[in-house]
Amino acid sequence: MASATDRDILSNTVKPIHYDLSLHDLELGGSFGYKGTVKIEIQVKVPTTEITVNAYQLEIRDARVSTQDADSQKASDISYDEKLQRVTLRFPKEITRSENASLQVTFAGTMNDTMAGFYRSKYKPAVEPSKSVPVDGDSHCMFSTQFESCDARRAFPCFDEPNLKASFSFSIEIPSDLVALSNMPERETVERSKGLKVVSFERSPVMSTYLLAWAFGDLEYVEDSTRRKYNGKAIPVRVYTTRGLKDQAHFGLKNAFRVVDYFSESHGAMENWGLITYRTTAILFNEKHSAAKYKRIVAYVVAHGMRVSKLHVTMDWWSELWLNEGFATWVGWLAVDHFYPEFQVWSQFVTEAMQTAQQLDSLRASHPIEVPVKDALEIDQIFDAISYLKGSSVIRMLSAHLGVDVFLGGVSSYLQAHAYGNATTNDLWAALSKASGKDVNAFMDPWIRKIGFPVLTVAEEPGQIGVRQSRFLSTGDVNAEDDDTLWWIPLGLKTSSQTTGAKPEALMAKEETLRDVDEAFYKLNRDQTGFYRTNYPPARLAKMGAENDKLSTQDKIGLIADAAALAVSGDGTTAGLLTFLSNLPHETDYAVWTQMIASLSNIRSVFAENKAVAEGLRGFMLRLVSPATENIGWDSKANEDFLTGQLRSLLIGTAGSAGHAATIDEARRRFEHYVSGEQEAIHPNLRLPVFQINVAEGGKEAYEAVKQEYAKTTSIDGTEICLQALGRVQTTDLINDFMEFQFSDHVKVQDVHSGSFALAANSRARDTLWQYIKSHWDVVHGKLSGNAVVLDRYLKNSLQKFASHEKEKEIAEFFQGKDTKGFDRGLVQVSDTVRGNANYKKRDEKLLLEWLKAHGYARS
Repeated sequence: MASATDRDILSNTVKPIHYDLSLHDLELGGSFGYKGTVKIEIQVKVPTTEITVNAYQLEIRDARVSTQDADSQKASDISYDEKLQRVTLRFPKEITRSENASLQVTFAGTMNDTMAGFYRSKYKPAVEPSKSVPVDGDSHCMFSTQFESCDARRAFPCFDEPNLKASFSFSIEIPSDLVALSNMPERETVERSKGLKVVSFERSPVMSTYLLAWAFGDLEYVEDSTRRKYNGKAIPVRVYTTRGLKDQAHFGLKNAFRVVDYFSESHGAMENWGLITYRTTAILFNEKHSAAKYKRIVAYVVAHGMRVSKLHVTMDWWSELWLNEGFATWVGWLAVDHFYPEFQVWSQFVTEAMQTAQQLDSLRASHPIEVPVKDALEIDQIFDAISYLKGSSVIRMLSAHLGVDVFLGGVSSYLQAHAYGNATTNDLWAALSKASGKDVNAFMDPWIRKIGFPVLTVAEEPGQIGVRQSRFLSTGDVNAEDDDTLWWIPLGLKTSSQTTGAKPEALMAKEETLRDVDEAFYKLNRDQTGFYRTNYPPARLAKMGAENDKLSTQDKIGLIADAAALAVSGDGTTAGLLTFLSNLPHETDYAVWTQMIASLSNIRSVFAENKAVAEGLRGFMLRLVSPATENIGWDSKANEDFLTGQLRSLLIGTAGSAGHAATIDEARRRFEHYVSGEQEAIHPNLRLPVFQINVAEGGKEAYEAVKQEYAKTTSIDGTEICLQALGRVQTTDLINDFMEFQFSDHVKVQDVHSGSFALAANSRARDTLWQYIKSHWDVVHGKLSGNAVVLDRYLKNSLQKFASHEKEKEIAEFFQGKDTKGFDRGLVQVSDTVRGNANYKKRDEKLLLEWLKAHGYARS
């Protein structure tokens, strides 16, 4: 971990105590500029003639400093460091050491359209908007902030580092018919001339700059209160929406106040303050018109956001980002499981969160959970599946080992001990060690500070099994330098009732023999709580497939995912996976089907250019899903559970893509009725698969119909569904048309990824997608580069589906010589992934074709 001396940070000569920030003269149109003044109470620890603060894309117009012993003096020089996003204010006289000094800066900025800093967000009003709501193109605007990790500096000059905490007072001048929000309750509103008002908010507790937030616009709200009382009073909870949408906020509101009470029970008292901003599909839900999958999304995202907002403990430095985000991710799933046990979210966690994390962490270009960060500007590239999903997966593993109650008790002590302060990973381990009586740091340190994760290779002998750990790489080329970590691995041995003999809880050596293991049935990593893969002998994997009734849902998911990943690395074969899957045509669990289809879809993607193999895999998929698709039907049953509805959508979409004639015909029939005005012809849960099938099968007519649906939909999830469906387009001219559409003003920056990710998953479209990125790089970079996280994720997900060494080289050559700061790590990960896919294709193609022929899926 980078020590404080290794970090490129602001000078410690000055420390902020309190910010009084006011914004005024907002230009609601045109350049969307604004003016501001920030008065910062500071401690001057060492006499100095200059003060450096963070500022980016701001114009500093004036700066003055004063102490209790000296009059105010104006900065004689203001110099910018654009690369480091800093501004240095130099003063003619020395600023003496002082516990009570004041720095006042006047500045100007822009409410940008890049989702970073203080930005404008476009929307289509659901009702007639207030007169002062600004228009940008053919949309209206509301305004919000996004400061994590290092974008408070885009909105106002500040000391923008997580351990430089201070309190905040905030005020903003806006039109009288609009509503302003911030972290704290409103203190007062003063009406001004020309239809304006100044809204001021109460002083905040001490917090990091990235937690400051504000928003304003044509807003309305729904309100409820916690059921528990805090200091004798219930806490009011509100969800604000743009006008006309508040009726869709009730589900999000219900989750919000319940989450406050739930977390207070397990983690300590909650505070009556905070502002959390969400995209619409993560907070709004319409019981009649939204796809049911968004219900789980809203429940989870609300819980995650509330936990981050209410932690009151922030990492000491960005290298420990996972302390906030990894924990909040795990506890978000925990809360959803508590409130909605019928969602069975831990099975979905295994197939979604764990597999996504392991896919990235199986690359040589991955990074540790706690990654050294020298420059805060590097942090955007580790807002990824490692910090969030590996972090939460490792916490799940640890909590299962310690016991959830013991784990939460330790976390509660940790939060209380560091409330409103900064903390490190070691602080968390110390609290958990005390709560559990175990040396948590000793066995968890490699999981946090070392790159990668292990595969456990099993060797069978009569009555016993040998297990050996080594690092897992999807490229399959592990060398001694890669394999230098010794992990503590919870074995989670599951056997039949005839088992005798004591078994170790964990593997703490490179290899070990487990004796007296019942050969009739055993499985390691019970319920897939351990963050590792397991490589069984082929015969054992086939036997478990035949006896899958002995496996839990998570066990099945883990075996499928592990077998698929081991085929990619060369430690297993695709034939082995297909043999296992052949035993599961009567599976009824949604999460298991999700993993089956995800694994098969990736295999179909890798081998798409070999027509014989591609056709054989399509046939395998069709035979696998047909019975389940035909059994579940198109129409919901009375009192049908949540997961059955999700499974129907998944199976219909998969059957359609595999060429199931009856499914395609019914999808086309329902689509014709839908576009003719019969909205009830397609259940909200089935819009995505029906739209996808029609775009893939219906040519330009269906493509244009879905584009029209995108333009006119009033459903909160409608635009996202349309973009995902349009990515199934099949011809070069329509692919290029769709790319032009995505980079036009019709599609928001935050939505561009939906369509392009679908194109990347479409074997007929991904090469045209890449050609467009190359030939229109200025357009792509221009629209997405304002937010480094957005551009990095866009490129990774658009390019990593290729399976060709030539394509890997072509991608590398295109970006050579370009400024790739902010997404250079992502490009290396793309290279690793494409190379692994290419090796897999070359190695397994012949054997796979032979298996498909032998089983009647491909012609001999």
